Amino acid sequence: MTVGEIAGLIAAFAFVLLVGMCVVPLLKLSKLLDELIGAVKDVNSATAPILSELHETVEAANAGLDRLGGVTSEVEKVTADVAKVSGHASMVVENTATLSSIWLAAFGRPLIALASALHGFRVALAGKLSGSR
Repeated sequence: MTVGEIAGLIAAFAFVLLVGMCVVPLLKLSKLLDELIGAVKDVNSATAPILSELHETVEAANAGLDRLGGVTSEVEKVTADVAKVSGHASMVVENTATLSSIWLAAFGRPLIALASALHGFRVALAGKLSGSR
């Protein structure tokens, strides 16, 4: 054997040793990838039912929001009606106050004046009758 053949044999042995050392991490990496694929499959199988339930929940929430929108629009209508009724009630109060002041001016003060005049007349008449005795 020559020195070149020995050097080639050493180089080939070193190359085989290097390839052998690289195979161990590659085998570990393949096991890791197999476990990762299994984990992804588990996550996928667990996620699909969750997503379908989430979809149903979102649809139910949207239906509830639609009903709430209808309720709020009805509340707005009722609020507008209450505002109209309140405006009419304040108008009735104002009209009643005006009618009361008109009644007092038209009938109340003259009746008070008539009552006081009659009272004075009665007192004077009573005094006249008691003075003649």
